Amino acid sequence: MIPTLRRLVRPCLQTLTLCMPLLLGGIAQAASPAPELRLRVVGGLAGVSQYTRHERRFWAEDLARLSGGRYSASIVPFNEAGLAAQDMLNLVRLGVVPIGTVLLSQAAVEDPDLGMADMAGQNPDVASLRRTLEALRPSMAQILHERFGARLLAVYIYPAQMLFCQRPVAHLTDLAGRRVRVSGISQADFVQALKATPVFTDFADIVANVRAGNAECAVTGSMSGHTLGLDRVTQSLFTMPISWGLALAVVNEQSWRSYPPELQALIEAQMPKLEAAVWAESARETDVGVACSTGAEGCDRTRKGSMVASRPTAEDEARRREIFARRVVPAWMKRCGPTCVTLWNRTLAAQAGVRAQGPE
Repeated sequence: MIPTLRRLVRPCLQTLTLCMPLLLGGIAQAASPAPELRLRVVGGLAGVSQYTRHERRFWAEDLARLSGGRYSASIVPFNEAGLAAQDMLNLVRLGVVPIGTVLLSQAAVEDPDLGMADMAGQNPDVASLRRTLEALRPSMAQILHERFGARLLAVYIYPAQMLFCQRPVAHLTDLAGRRVRVSGISQADFVQALKATPVFTDFADIVANVRAGNAECAVTGSMSGHTLGLDRVTQSLFTMPISWGLALAVVNEQSWRSYPPELQALIEAQMPKLEAAVWAESARETDVGVACSTGAEGCDRTRKGSMVASRPTAEDEARRREIFARRVVPAWMKRCGPTCVTLWNRTLAAQAGVRAQGPE
């Protein structure tokens, strides 16, 4: 007899009826098998819906449910795990992080050919972003495999990255002379083209940075800004999507090969569903974030802000396209070199209406 059950039975021999629930509970506990494999996952940004409502739930809850308890996972967001976003791909390559979420804006600093799907000014809406990613996705998967020994599982997006400013912004040209928080190098190229000064700041430090006067404006997700409380320290929201913020869910290839075929099949079947859910959530939160920061109808959060939103005009859209073609793309290709020029012209030049210049 199992020792734990023997200890339960001995004092209950005279009162078996009273002890029956306890005995059955002990038997059930002893019979429940432990998970065959527990995965370790480092996820995306803490506190945003893409992590809390989707990524965390899939790994921490759905995986065990879908596998009947055979497989489970622990997950922690990278910015609460003490890990730098720019180190994630190398940590996955080394197997230190078996499964990880990589912010593309950070990975593109060292590997710009991975980041060509989400350059500043490139994708004015979700439909454009989807077409861009479809054209580049096979090349991105190949780069991850060959350079980092990683398998691409999914591509997530965050809500549109918009401009939160302390003083009114009615047009892109109003940014001239201002200090603007950016998260990536192409955003820096974009704001410099508008005669503004880019200020690189971590996501968690945006509000403190603006409050301290280090930046007057900040580019960040429409809902992310509201979640952080950025609408409390800024007054003007310019709703043009500067970029979107892509993130890659990747797994170390050696780790992947060690997983049972049943687990591989389960993950491969579920990741497209997770990706689709994140995209739908981000598209919805792009509008909800604007509503919540401005106090408009459509906000589903308790707190509502009082910012004033300005929509981009036809002139602003024309300026966006011009900056992208004449400043962002050439600067990107100069940093990346012939590899990016060839890749861009083969996959995206016709779609974007911009051909990259340089040796191929």
